[in-house]
Amino acid sequence: MHTVTLQPSGHQFQVEDAESVLAAALRQGFVLPYGCRDGACGSCKSRIVSGAVDYGVYQAKTLTEEEKAQGKALLCQAKPLSDLVLEARAIGAAKDIQVKKLPCRVQKMERLSGDAMRLQLKLPANEKLVYLAGQYVEFLLKDGSRRSFSMANPPHDAELIELHVRHVPGGRFTDHVFGKMKERDILRCEGPLGTFFLREDSDKPIVFVASGTGFAPIKAVIEHMFHKDFARPATLYWGGRRPADLYMHALAERWAAEHPGFRYVPVISDALPEDAWRGRTGFVHRAVMEDFPDLSGHQVYACGVPVMVDAARRDFTALCGLPEDEFYADSFTTQADTAPPDAAPAAAPQADSPR
Repeated sequence: MHTVTLQPSGHQFQVEDAESVLAAALRQGFVLPYGCRDGACGSCKSRIVSGAVDYGVYQAKTLTEEEKAQGKALLCQAKPLSDLVLEARAIGAAKDIQVKKLPCRVQKMERLSGDAMRLQLKLPANEKLVYLAGQYVEFLLKDGSRRSFSMANPPHDAELIELHVRHVPGGRFTDHVFGKMKERDILRCEGPLGTFFLREDSDKPIVFVASGTGFAPIKAVIEHMFHKDFARPATLYWGGRRPADLYMHALAERWAAEHPGFRYVPVISDALPEDAWRGRTGFVHRAVMEDFPDLSGHQVYACGVPVMVDAARRDFTALCGLPEDEFYADSFTTQADTAPPDAAPAAAPQADSPR
């Protein structure tokens, strides 16, 4: 057993042999930043001030050799080899929220676009899921695997849990959702999970960046802001390949019309002539950089595919002056992203996107 000390708080907790730092922290009520818990998204990356770790299994692009040389590690994978001092902030907002395993019933299914489905789930009558806007749940499948989906509705409007599911052809779970799932089916889930949620102790202007169904948790956060009447200026950049990928475009436009401090910028990367698209084009994070060459006084919340989240993190901090600790992200990793680097490719039925 080893002792981990967090800086700057000075909090300490114990880690059992062969236990990851993150697992031990969560077990003892210390919520550290995390996302996928599989060494793929990088949300839990922290700096080791002193001590040694077994780095575990992770993706090389998520933790580079240069970052390891700088003392960084992924806390979801790192196992202490000695007592540790870590530069990591415990997140008090999520500390007292109970993670539950619950059955849920598919109350309603609605096709939002060709490859996006809105699921609305009903919990048992005596149960309520308490969560922070932006968090996610995991479906527990019969074979022991899990699939993660972010809540798209804010906590104040949680009579039904709303999820946005993107279809990945060949994906075991999403093929089932788009093929065989029907209303009144029973699923089993665990949640809430994750540390992607609004930091309410700041008054900085916000830039939201979403790709595809990365819109779901950002929708929950934005609707939570409106419900709480937060006065912080906010801009949403939502990117897709084709206009149809922005499956709630009209809702985002309505937000912008009804809330003076809120702007919406849709961005399309691969519009075809028949789309008659007249809006912004290119990569969504590049559109942000064009409009905000100086992000030093902002917070950024980015959600979607790893390539977008990684590029935004890199370019916003290196080129636009965004402080590293003001970039909050939920990277929608796939099974391929979470596989060990030397593993054989997953068979098609396993290849779901988690969102």
